[in-house]
Amino acid sequence: MANGAKVVVTVDDYGTSDLSSVFVKTMIDAGIQIQLFDPRPRFMGMRTNLFRRLHRKVVVIDGELGFIGGINYSVDHMTDTGVTAKQDYAVLVRGPIVGDIHHSALNMLSKVVRDKLPPIALKLDRAGDASMLLAERDNDEHSTDIEEQYLEAIRAAKQRITLANAYFYPSYRFLRELRNASRRGVKVTLILQGQPDMPFVRVCSRLTYTYLLRDGVVIHEYKQRALHGKVALIDQDWSTVGSSNLDPLSLALNLEANLFIRDRGLNEHLQNHLMELAAAHSKQMSLKGAARGQWWRAPMIVLSFFFLRRFPAIAGLFPVHGVRLKPLRAGDVVPEAKVIEQQQNNHEMDQEKIS
Repeated sequence: MANGAKVVVTVDDYGTSDLSSVFVKTMIDAGIQIQLFDPRPRFMGMRTNLFRRLHRKVVVIDGELGFIGGINYSVDHMTDTGVTAKQDYAVLVRGPIVGDIHHSALNMLSKVVRDKLPPIALKLDRAGDASMLLAERDNDEHSTDIEEQYLEAIRAAKQRITLANAYFYPSYRFLRELRNASRRGVKVTLILQGQPDMPFVRVCSRLTYTYLLRDGVVIHEYKQRALHGKVALIDQDWSTVGSSNLDPLSLALNLEANLFIRDRGLNEHLQNHLMELAAAHSKQMSLKGAARGQWWRAPMIVLSFFFLRRFPAIAGLFPVHGVRLKPLRAGDVVPEAKVIEQQQNNHEMDQEKIS
């Protein structure tokens, strides 16, 4: 703001419900415009807008730089380090793809705010040899775009699939494609939460382990800190980084954004990094260990797969509401903000949009 830049921030009402009024006032006094996505009244002090949230993490600067990843823009996700921090990822990109990111960001602004923004000349010259596609999930025409990009790449995989994801409880067809890839000789490696920030996440993930392990999928539980990343690599040049978890909320309800990248350098960089995490800070799960206690977990596994097979239809029962954006003013939100901890990993890269 000191250099006169126009700053507009769109935040999810559910995810920012504990912003302090002092914090909000400080931002507004500095000239920052803040919008709440889909604000809803509370019922007996409880948030009522759990589903169909804005889960994207997107920044675009001067029509030249774009950031997309899984890192929340909060103190606990961007500045903290140590064993209680979170492992997370984002990419910084240049080139024609920034035009798509810029357009996406504008669509998340109210018309009143959008019409008042000064015109900007996008800097979209080719910046490198990488190719990229921006895929978003919404509750309209693009409800399955991110999952379809994953499935298409998994079906085409010939050598390896490496997947690191914070919340792993995907659709049945996603699990089936991972299993089928392993059956045809593709090395499939999953790096999942071993120190989850929400314990039930690991419970759900583990219900899928036996199904995958018995067909040769390798599963590591990352133990050093909570894993918040959403990264996948296939063969030597396909990568994705973004906000979408592989769970029902991200795949069927929330608004998400992922970049799908074709670049050998980024793929190799992330592959080496993830394999280091797996070797040094993870526990490899065994079929014997996953089957332990199977007698009491068997009914849960059956119910789990029943749920996963039918969740797309179940998701359709949740109300679909249009995008509601409310300007946030000082005094609108009063609870004190919480402070947690985290670590991030950024990989900057020049990008060229997929043709």
